[in-house]
Amino acid sequence: MVTVNGEFPGPRIVAREGDRLVFLSKWLTMHGIRQLRSGWADGPAYVTQCPIQTGQSYVYNYTLVGQRGTLFWHAHISWLRSTLYGPIIILPKHGVPYPFTIPYKEVPIIFGEWWNADPEAVITQALQTGGGPNVSDAYTINGLPGPLYNCSSKDTFKLKVKAGKTYLLRLINAALNDELFFSIANHTLTVVDVDAIYVKPFESDSILIAPGQTTNVLLKTKSKYPNATFFMNARPYVTGQGTFDNSTVAGILEYEVPSHIQSTNSIKKLSLYKPILPALNDTSFATSFANKLRSLASSRFPANVPQKVDKHFFFTVGLGTSPCQQNQTCQGPTNVTKFAASVNNVSFTLPTTALLQAHFFGQSNGVYTPDFPSKPLFPFNYTGTPPNNTMVSNGTKVVVLPFNTSVELVMQDTSILGAESHPLHLHGFNFFVVGQGFGNFDPSKDPAKFNLVDPVERNTVGVPSGGWVCERKVPH
Repeated sequence: MVTVNGEFPGPRIVAREGDRLVFLSKWLTMHGIRQLRSGWADGPAYVTQCPIQTGQSYVYNYTLVGQRGTLFWHAHISWLRSTLYGPIIILPKHGVPYPFTIPYKEVPIIFGEWWNADPEAVITQALQTGGGPNVSDAYTINGLPGPLYNCSSKDTFKLKVKAGKTYLLRLINAALNDELFFSIANHTLTVVDVDAIYVKPFESDSILIAPGQTTNVLLKTKSKYPNATFFMNARPYVTGQGTFDNSTVAGILEYEVPSHIQSTNSIKKLSLYKPILPALNDTSFATSFANKLRSLASSRFPANVPQKVDKHFFFTVGLGTSPCQQNQTCQGPTNVTKFAASVNNVSFTLPTTALLQAHFFGQSNGVYTPDFPSKPLFPFNYTGTPPNNTMVSNGTKVVVLPFNTSVELVMQDTSILGAESHPLHLHGFNFFVVGQGFGNFDPSKDPAKFNLVDPVERNTVGVPSGGWVCERKVPH
């Protein structure tokens, strides 16, 4: 297992809004930090920067602007991120209070995965054969799989709390591919922040968190010692036909025993309560939860939604097929084809020179082409009967935008090889989720229903299974 400083999860980074961060790294990228004129510091390999070479290091140097809440760092080449990750906690500026109840204590909770195999070998095999990658052996909470897996009852995350207190749980989904439901038995969570942006608080018994997303929730403990313990469980939200792990990870919420009953026998017979999580395929809950997320849109924390759009894009997202290498058997729909993810029928080919580097030095010729299509070249019924031809093209194509361009992007799920939810992350910037729906996006009717007043602002969103999502990018 590859780790940072021998820790799993890795060490936390704690800073305040407005702080300048300078630190040396041999592995990392930052997930969700707004990179204002420092895009090279948000490092997906060969996109914004070259990978940090063996024996070399890289100095990150940027300022935290307009964010307060929870983000995380992780490796960003191949599947090293399966074990290399940790929390980034951004506190408000000194003297600036939270817009909610001041918590008694703050607790980072990171959802991840445990692998008995080498994750690098797993993804290498999947890329070669074109089949879905093998799943992990367990989900984890703060690196621990918990009592619902074989031989791991001693490896359980326990959150010890006091009665009558408010805790801020900083939830992070560092799992590779799976959106997760999370709930604590007999307790209600109040959502107050997503992706380091405050939201209008709302209560929910369960939350949904996609890979790469963060969610801050307030947990108000019971007013009196309950003489019980409570499971805190997470399991996947599943929409497609691909491989997934349908197991459940559990941690335990324990109450501190008041001194006046510590000597009694009652504490030896604690009841254990289990939460009722949404069903694995509960799209109704997923949609309802997403619709509750709204920006504060206050004078202190305005929602600066672009009202004017300079560029409109329509991207279809989904799986297609591509040919196997010669004399190789693949695991796609046929033994001579393999699955390939694509946007507007273009499956990304990783360059050997970082795209931003090539652009900066004027050496883009031969590295990428600036002709990524702004809409599908061959329109079809995206969520209906799939077309006969499922083959995708391969290329290193980019969209080139002038500085300070406001963008509206509709991402449309497709049913070519089965509809499914697709979590997508925008590096270095935030966006507003102004609309979403099911079926095919209708440009003549759906924009009239866009929320341009208080839409949620975030950096990662799930494209609904069999539907679409529309975002507007904050101009810079």
